[in-house]
Amino acid sequence: MKTYNTEQIRNIALIGNTGSGKTLLSESLVFEGKIIERKGTIEAKNTISDYNEIEQLNGNSIFPSILYTEFEDKKINIIDTPGLDDFIGGVISSLYAADMAVMVINAQNGVEVGTEINARNIEKFKKPMMIAINHLDHDKANIEKTLEQIHQTFGSKAIQIQYPVNTGQGFSAIIDLLSKKMYRYNGGKAEILDIPDNEKSKADELYNQLIEKAAESEESLMEIFFDKGTLSEDELRRGLSIGIKSGNLYPIVCCAAKSHIGIDRLLQIISNITPSPLDVAKFENKDGKEIQIDPKGQPTLFVFKTTIEPHIGEINYFKVVSGEITESIDLVNQNTQTKERLSQLFVVLGKNRIKVPKLVAGDIGATVKLKNTKTNHTLTVQNAPIEFKPMTFPNPKYRTAIRPLNEGDEEKLGEALNRMRQEDPTIIIEYSKELKQIIISGQGEYHLNILKWHLDNVFKINTEFIPPRIPYRETITKVAQQDYRHKKQSGGAGQFGEVHLIIEPYYDGMPAPSAYKIDGKEYKVTVRGTEEHDLPWGGKLVYVNCIVGGAIDAKFHPAILKGIMEKMEEGPLTGSYARDIRVCVYDGKMHPVDSNEISFRLAGRNAFKEAFKKAGPKILEPIYDVEIWVPSDRMGDVMSDLQGRRAIVQGMSSEKGFEKITAKVPLAEMGKYSTALSSITGGRAMFSMKFAEYTQVPAEVQEKLLKEYKEESEE
Repeated sequence: MKTYNTEQIRNIALIGNTGSGKTLLSESLVFEGKIIERKGTIEAKNTISDYNEIEQLNGNSIFPSILYTEFEDKKINIIDTPGLDDFIGGVISSLYAADMAVMVINAQNGVEVGTEINARNIEKFKKPMMIAINHLDHDKANIEKTLEQIHQTFGSKAIQIQYPVNTGQGFSAIIDLLSKKMYRYNGGKAEILDIPDNEKSKADELYNQLIEKAAESEESLMEIFFDKGTLSEDELRRGLSIGIKSGNLYPIVCCAAKSHIGIDRLLQIISNITPSPLDVAKFENKDGKEIQIDPKGQPTLFVFKTTIEPHIGEINYFKVVSGEITESIDLVNQNTQTKERLSQLFVVLGKNRIKVPKLVAGDIGATVKLKNTKTNHTLTVQNAPIEFKPMTFPNPKYRTAIRPLNEGDEEKLGEALNRMRQEDPTIIIEYSKELKQIIISGQGEYHLNILKWHLDNVFKINTEFIPPRIPYRETITKVAQQDYRHKKQSGGAGQFGEVHLIIEPYYDGMPAPSAYKIDGKEYKVTVRGTEEHDLPWGGKLVYVNCIVGGAIDAKFHPAILKGIMEKMEEGPLTGSYARDIRVCVYDGKMHPVDSNEISFRLAGRNAFKEAFKKAGPKILEPIYDVEIWVPSDRMGDVMSDLQGRRAIVQGMSSEKGFEKITAKVPLAEMGKYSTALSSITGGRAMFSMKFAEYTQVPAEVQEKLLKEYKEESEE
């Protein structure tokens, strides 16, 4: 394969709603560039990009696939991305590596929820965008409605550079405004003709709009436009290139990937007016400084995707940020400070890898068998240390617990989950000591079902999903006092320890204790020492030593504290963590022979447990901030559903054609919300959630939880 320089490289990510035809479009682009001899189809399960078994079974993209084509002395790297929001992680990593997004829109459906979601990500990453209207050969293609929705969504930035002459099964011709020609297709081959007389009026009107938008891209072009009333072909191309690079123009092209219509012209447009890596591509280092693509710089690359394949192991996909990466080059991983040798370099065509001797700045490639390199890692030469800012992924929206059906598979399950986490950073895995469950979190129910399919079918570990427990917290609302004597005698030395303590709710800045009045009785205390313990699960335990006269020897205080902490870790109400409590140990008794550490640990533990039950105990539940974007015609249904989930709506606003609802919702009520929201809105809504705070559960909920815990304990 020829080695291309940076100016000759184009990196595009095909983005769009599921069903928009990205996979077949990528197949057509590769076929048109003569990289493959025949096109595959979704039905035949032989496309280059959807090569994983699970993708072929489900009939849609689940992982981003990297391909390339060659056209007019350019190398065009193509990343075919998943369309479902459950696999948004693949879209984010693809946008990170690409220099431009091609938003693919299905002419039958127009702008869909996936279009909206992806448009936000493209805007977030400040990537230039082109819009490709696909499926114009379908009976239900509606170009007028699709264009109307595009302009409603993207405003005046969206500008036609092509339009179809006819749509539906007879679709065969495109008017191209840049070349001022009509492209008529027969068997995928274009015949270039003059624009017919009956189309000239429409073509001239759209051409004048295009000239005006291109002129707005640069002041000198505006002056030429005002002076001459038009732009030359070169000036038009320059204006479009500037507008695309700056993100002020979204050119609209037309195609039908299935019939192979418009593919050649699309490649010409990508080659001629879309940006090279030198024009737009930039990375940020970990300090936020922008780093441009630099062909003359020191060899540097960023790993944006890692996969694990049978018989091969890890494959790292990377973008060269500066310099040249050559075969057998030695680099340093700046994240782990380990040395890595890139013994082989590849360009990628789906599951196929073509060996190359070097890759230049701006290009995308892959390597295998690195020791300690994963997604988000930076590799550079020894004398040019730089670390790029890692990609950030959205918070999980769906969680479940998982366990192997065979207890002997627990270790294998852990290893498999960690491997899958390497491939998909949007999967979060946690072994919860508190909940005694393995909790996996992802972007939706379908997302985690795909993970389970891999565990069952690839790793051969039979598993089941079970409802995840909720990480409740326990605390108290008033002061309580308790004595407890631990006494045990069974021949020889016995056990004896007696602890008198007072517990109360703790808050930051509360004054030191001096006196209490509990059930009509006064207790005066003198503070001898205070220990503040920040708890790993949030909140504090404050231990106050108020012992006078040596009633309890100082050496036994750590044992008392340990006993109290044991009950903090397994709260008396539901076994959940307790928090925000101050304990004053003010009196007790010892025995000269029988007192020991275990006696005071048990006395402290039980005194705390009994006092807790008298101190107005409350269960706290985790509350999440939830943002929901919903079409206005589904607003009422979504609001009704939220009310049934004990949500407190914080506000509502309109944003880019969607209604945005912000609410605080208990985690206990968010189980399978992604599935429910999709069902309510026909897949047209989206949401995000992040932890906000702990608040008291309502009385009826607390009563239910206490009953469930009692029954579980008895079992």
